Amino acid sequence: MATESLDLFEESGAPQADYVVGTVSAVFFASNDSFYKVMLVKVSETSMDWHEDEIVVTGNFADIKDDVTYRFTGKRVEHPKYGVQFQADNYQNETPTTRNGVVGYLSGDDFPGLGKKTAEKIVDALGTNAIEEILNDPAVLQPLGLSPKVSATLISQLQTNNGMEQIIIGLNGYGFGSTLAAAIYNRYQEKTLDVIHENPYQLAEDINGVSFRRADQIATQLGYEADKPERLRAGLLQTLNDLSVANGDTYTTAKPLLANALSLLENSRNVRLDPAKLADELLELAKEQKVVGDDQRIYLKTLYDAEWQIAENLQRLLKADDSPAKFNDDAIRKQLRIVEKQGDIVYDESQTAALTAAIQAKVMLLTGGPGTGKTTIIRGLVNLYARMHEVSLDINEYKEKPFPILLAAPTGRAAKRMSESTGLPAGTIHRLLGLTGREDNLDEAATNDLEGGLLIIDETSMVDVYLMKTLLRAVPVGMQVVLVGDKDQLPSVGPGQVFHDLLASDQLQKIQLDTIYRQEDGSSIIPLAHAIKSGKLPADFTKNQKDRSFIACHANQVESVIDQIVQKAHAKGFSASDIQVLAPMYRGSAGIDRLNVVLQDILNPKKSERTKEVEFRNQKFRIGDKVLHLVNSPENNVFNGDIGVITGIDLASDKHSEVKSDQLTIAFEQTEVTYARNDWNRLTLAYCMSIHKSQGSEFKMVILPMVGQYNRMLQRNLLYTAVTRAADMLILLGEPRAFEACVTSLGVNRNTTLTTRIQTVLDPDGTPAEPDEPVETTSTVETETPAPAAAPTTAAVETPEPATADGTSTDTPEPTTPTDYRLTPELVLSRKIDPMIGMQGVSPKQFMPSV
Repeated sequence: MATESLDLFEESGAPQADYVVGTVSAVFFASNDSFYKVMLVKVSETSMDWHEDEIVVTGNFADIKDDVTYRFTGKRVEHPKYGVQFQADNYQNETPTTRNGVVGYLSGDDFPGLGKKTAEKIVDALGTNAIEEILNDPAVLQPLGLSPKVSATLISQLQTNNGMEQIIIGLNGYGFGSTLAAAIYNRYQEKTLDVIHENPYQLAEDINGVSFRRADQIATQLGYEADKPERLRAGLLQTLNDLSVANGDTYTTAKPLLANALSLLENSRNVRLDPAKLADELLELAKEQKVVGDDQRIYLKTLYDAEWQIAENLQRLLKADDSPAKFNDDAIRKQLRIVEKQGDIVYDESQTAALTAAIQAKVMLLTGGPGTGKTTIIRGLVNLYARMHEVSLDINEYKEKPFPILLAAPTGRAAKRMSESTGLPAGTIHRLLGLTGREDNLDEAATNDLEGGLLIIDETSMVDVYLMKTLLRAVPVGMQVVLVGDKDQLPSVGPGQVFHDLLASDQLQKIQLDTIYRQEDGSSIIPLAHAIKSGKLPADFTKNQKDRSFIACHANQVESVIDQIVQKAHAKGFSASDIQVLAPMYRGSAGIDRLNVVLQDILNPKKSERTKEVEFRNQKFRIGDKVLHLVNSPENNVFNGDIGVITGIDLASDKHSEVKSDQLTIAFEQTEVTYARNDWNRLTLAYCMSIHKSQGSEFKMVILPMVGQYNRMLQRNLLYTAVTRAADMLILLGEPRAFEACVTSLGVNRNTTLTTRIQTVLDPDGTPAEPDEPVETTSTVETETPAPAAAPTTAAVETPEPATADGTSTDTPEPTTPTDYRLTPELVLSRKIDPMIGMQGVSPKQFMPSV
């Protein structure tokens, strides 16, 4: 099969690659989590003009053996630092092809117990391609009368020596990079090439990072027809996932799903497809339980289950007999007075009510804007819990038993703030659960069973449905849960609006803090944030205050204005860690990418030609640069959103270097981590960062541009979130009407049904709360994911009546029972079939997976 994939490339008319034949004399670098290697090869033959004995070869390889000859195909490259290298696209073991060569190979040291006479017998029977014959079908050995032990040894060694190698060769032939090749092999093992050949679209479904388009390219090479059912189903799943990512919704409706899927499928192959066939395959996906239809809503099965499992786990915690200890109000008030005295604070009536409720609740939600005292309540609750339960807050006393209070947040910086305010250890939710951050499927991920009495989660608005489901699943009965957040901040980057939906539920205990406490110093930032939250800009918005200023400028002036501001701030002693520029978008003249270049040249310029610098994906990294970590890496105690500083650059090309690959050393607040070059995609410059990435953080000085260029991102919760990141100083710049557009554009709620699920589970006899009507809008999610392709005309989808923008009928008939009982896609899409037919008296809980 590997040969087939290579032949496909040769038949495509691509120029013939160069080759190098030789043995490996040294491996300079071998990635631990992929197949990428850098090797020194002793050259015996080559098609290039090369007169030296050895050459450095890079690429994806299995377990290379020193004494085996390999043929590497690819091209010669001139690396700016490492010199001439041979970049191998693929390789093959130069297995002997003559009779004597094959006999000598099979009777060699790799095959103990198999002598020359037996080897000759095998080759005489099977020919010079005996090795390939045995690998393809070991049964060809049966007529030869070999002993079971010799046959088993021969088959095992051939599969060991050639099995993985052939798979990696095949994956190289399909153009997969080292990381994806490793992920694919780890998933399918020896069946890898069979899976790809039978259904390449399975890769898009199973492997994070393999898109439908990538799988479709492989399918084209393998001769898959454009209307093959597997292709249509893969296009539907990709579209459903794309709509979820782009909008943050947990469901969509039939019209946008079918229209966008049809566009994806047709544009990928430049063909026309029958929409009815696509509708047929949507029904097949439902039968396979990969999508779920509920009324007019269509869900990915994983998102459908996640909402139900959140509701089920809340019920498990709330309805359990194992309740928190009950305390009377007098006992609580008595201990509160002690907590006040120890903390030199006096709680007002609303704070006392919040603490009294929290100490007795099984599950409680606490929300409030900036300056309303959320941190004060967290700190007070920790101390009150310790006093009411007579437990120590000295972590050193809990070496052999769990600490009674667990504190966590979605990001490392938010967790650090919790730890600083309480004096107790706090970590990310991922770290709390023992997640590595690389799980493709949180359902299958092994998580820690939480132990303790009280769990407090801060910045809950950042938590999506997948993570909340996984978190609640790990909470034992009897543990009190307090979820803290600001309901007006941006929702999670992932699907759902969990905190919003929890607060919208009448079945959960909640407290909203409205009194603003943090104004004693005359701050104008907090009143501005609350004005934005209420949908207006204050009259003095453009007037400079002692902690806030406004500079009017157009998009093409933003770069110059920020340059001047940061130059002056830097001259006054503000460091790179003090100054944080926030922007909504990455591209454009006022985008994050461009502004990072400007800010780097001010705050960490290249002072001379001797300044050590590396380049990666159009970014330059220097010692002293402020960088942002983009993924969760719990194995290194570094998480998405953590900011660090480059403290070391080690180049393999340096004369006295002991490293075999370029490395960056980054100092974070909690640890220091060394990154090899193939891990640099986890990093980006952080002088300017997205508003989403800034959530959970505070900065001494925030510089916030807002211009019409950001048009599709101009929404109230975006501006509100950005403004509330400023601790001491806020500099606003840009176009006044862009700020006005933000406050007047209320971010539309995402399409979710979590609130309905909670009511169904916790209050099944209550009046069902219908989810909001679906609307085709894009929530403010700061990604560079392109919007779904333009939908074809209404006629192309063949909807039977006029439809609104969300795909619902303007005149939806009541479901009726047709005289013809055959179920067709047309009947489903025209809503002439009652979706609950035959389901009377059946509860969704009967079909839920275990929680």
